[in-house]
Amino acid sequence: MSGTIAIVTHRNTGEKAMEQGLREKTGQLFMVGFDGLAADDHIRTLIRRYQIGGVILFRRNVQSPRQVSALCRELQEINAEVSDIPLLIAIDQEGGMVMRIEQGVTPIPSAMAFQAAGSVPDCERLNHVSGDEMRQVGVNLMLAPVLDVNNNRDNPVIGVRAYGEDAATVIDYGMAAMRGQQSSGVAVTAKHFPGHGDTATDTHHAMAKVAHDKERLQAVELAPFRAAIALGVDAIMTAHVVFPAFELDTSVPATLSKGVLTDLLRGQMGYEGVVITDCLEMAAIADGIGVSGGAVAALQAGADIVLISHSQARQQAAIEAVLAAVDSGALAMARIDEAVARVAALKRVHAVRDWRQRAVTPPALMRPEALALAHKVQQAALRVPGPYRPLDAGLPVTLITVEVRARSEIDEVALGRHQDARSSMLPALLAAGFEVREFALSTQAQPAEVDAALAFAQGARQIVLQTYNAVLVDGQRRLLGALPHDRLWLVAGRLPYDLDLAPDAQGRLAAFGCRPAALVPVVDKLAGKD
Repeated sequence: MSGTIAIVTHRNTGEKAMEQGLREKTGQLFMVGFDGLAADDHIRTLIRRYQIGGVILFRRNVQSPRQVSALCRELQEINAEVSDIPLLIAIDQEGGMVMRIEQGVTPIPSAMAFQAAGSVPDCERLNHVSGDEMRQVGVNLMLAPVLDVNNNRDNPVIGVRAYGEDAATVIDYGMAAMRGQQSSGVAVTAKHFPGHGDTATDTHHAMAKVAHDKERLQAVELAPFRAAIALGVDAIMTAHVVFPAFELDTSVPATLSKGVLTDLLRGQMGYEGVVITDCLEMAAIADGIGVSGGAVAALQAGADIVLISHSQARQQAAIEAVLAAVDSGALAMARIDEAVARVAALKRVHAVRDWRQRAVTPPALMRPEALALAHKVQQAALRVPGPYRPLDAGLPVTLITVEVRARSEIDEVALGRHQDARSSMLPALLAAGFEVREFALSTQAQPAEVDAALAFAQGARQIVLQTYNAVLVDGQRRLLGALPHDRLWLVAGRLPYDLDLAPDAQGRLAAFGCRPAALVPVVDKLAGKD
């Protein structure tokens, strides 16, 4: 009897070891987010119990570069208690509106601003600065550059995040950004494969589809990703977009499509690096197959890292769903091993491997030469089409500012853990000596807001309107149409296409962004400075 018991105990111990080994492997395939300036129970549990492989940071995790640096060290130290494999710590630090860390670092212009400024070398230099500053604070994986071709003016989610409206331009500037970031020692991620540029739907809210044939997709959407693969990109992020040319089931987005991730990306394009999903909590996935089902399907399709940015319950449920899928045979163990090997290879980059050698206090942020270069690019990017006259310094200015107030994965302005600067020209106009009164309204520009803005502007002799993707918002277009254009200066706060809505305004200016650094040259131009 005792011998039988000993055999059973031995077998159970082996099974437990195998189960623990599977849990450790599976955890490496998940990147998660949490809400806090320091490690909390949420992230401690996911690191210690599930040995997750990576953490994504948002503005909710940011107070200052020094605090982020301490947070990244803390996360790595907690992870070191249970694993010899360091964490990937990732961030969407694209530049322009999408900079999760903005205060205390060099203000990188938006991607489209680089193209407007016309300097590929400057794009490479400033992206090196961005990568190096992120490395200094403990980030080791840049979720950038964006390689989408913004060839759809109605695109609500890409826009100025893209380097251009044609593949050649995106390749020129996107590869410069890649070279710059990689030269700093961090890993980089090309996104959003196979291409999110020709969509008119934000996949944070619904499914999008790109219905072009294979020939067109090869020539346009896929071309920047081919260039990135040839250059040695570290990771590629998927798009929650349906591509019928590669996936006949139009309920299956690229993120979940074997036809896209394995047959196209791996087989035809020869990519051997890591594939990371866009966040599975976006509605295109969460409202369809669901987050847990999406995690299993993404790994089955060929993804290597599953990104779940927010909910601890969803994160844990997704990990358990993947473990159950392996146990049932629905997800092959060979697929897990393949993905784990790719993630391990990614973690050999300098910024991951040498995390213990990094100084906790970042030594070289916002260097004068980097700030000067960023300002030079932003100045050169300013576009002022058609007739133009500056504001009259002797007359008061009525400023109407359309500003972001609702959090999204793209726009987190003024929603960090400290008082972020507003996307408003008010401080700069006052500093330039103008008498200014301001009315601010939300990007949705509801009817009552528009009516109030028009009443506020009644009788004004100089009106400066700063829009935000007005071409896509009925309320903003109504506001613009009702203001007197003979007293109007229009500033496109994000999409430059807004300028087409007021061809007879007294001045039309686009800086491809509305964060403070982008607005400085706008105000200089409004004030008549060359």
